[in-house]
Amino acid sequence: MDDIDVLVSEVGPRDGLQNTKQFMPTEFKKRWISAAAAAGVREIEVCSFVPPKLIPQMVDAAEVVAHARTIPGLNVAALAPNFKGAQRAMEAGVHKLTLTISVSKSHSLANVRMTPDEAVASAKKICDFRDSLPPERRPKIEAGLSTVFGCTIEGAVSEDEVVRLAIASAEAGCDEVGLADTTGYANPEQIRRVFRKVRAAIGGKLGGAHLHNTRGLGLANVVAALEVGVRTFDSSQGGLGGCPFAPGASGNIVTEDLVFMLEAMGLRTGIDLDRLLAIRQILAEGMPGELLYGYVPLAGVTKGFVPAARH
Repeated sequence: MDDIDVLVSEVGPRDGLQNTKQFMPTEFKKRWISAAAAAGVREIEVCSFVPPKLIPQMVDAAEVVAHARTIPGLNVAALAPNFKGAQRAMEAGVHKLTLTISVSKSHSLANVRMTPDEAVASAKKICDFRDSLPPERRPKIEAGLSTVFGCTIEGAVSEDEVVRLAIASAEAGCDEVGLADTTGYANPEQIRRVFRKVRAAIGGKLGGAHLHNTRGLGLANVVAALEVGVRTFDSSQGGLGGCPFAPGASGNIVTEDLVFMLEAMGLRTGIDLDRLLAIRQILAEGMPGELLYGYVPLAGVTKGFVPAARH
């Protein structure tokens, strides 16, 4: 990341589409991914390898990965909830694979039908399988700890349990551990405190932040995470997304708003904001009538706005 200060990882094609009522046609998904990469997005979570009967929007996962892999320089990411899904993702050739490990037992059972410790055991099995592959076929594996800052089913989540599962995930062989505010419960002080605790426990294996804007604190939480050294953030174009298994957990951070804020702060993302904003037309055509969110797309950039690279 020598030429950028912050990595914005676009998760809309996965996290965004898994929560929409409409199925975005495969050709529109491909157009979206290609356009985002052309705008300068370096990493895109293009799909999840889940049973189509549970999330029909992901029925074309392998085809979408195959397309994304043809784009030079793009880090192609995907999510898998279990060993079978992880095998399919690796067969498809993803560069990065995120495994869902929920800190909340109730959410974990609803989401992946495993307890948190069973999910860690599954992660170890997946990492062992990955390590048995030829080096060129081994994706980077991230443990995506979810419901880190609160759960719509259980309420408060123990920070000690977050740290315990982060350590266990790292010991299971995961390359990094990301922290997710799946339900939009987090506040800036909580963000700073928890990220510091996890970094103290696992050091350089601490990954990025996956934050939601459910209660309007998404960008405030990004700033708090920046203050404690986080440099990778997930976001979704149009603010699409949420978790189907966490009632009320809507609203990913809007990529367009995130990029504008970071660039206005003088932090280089490598993303062309004008080209990013134009991509919304693809989303509108691919899912007519679907609500798209974002302040910058409505208000426009500020007069005299200068991208960070030109400061």
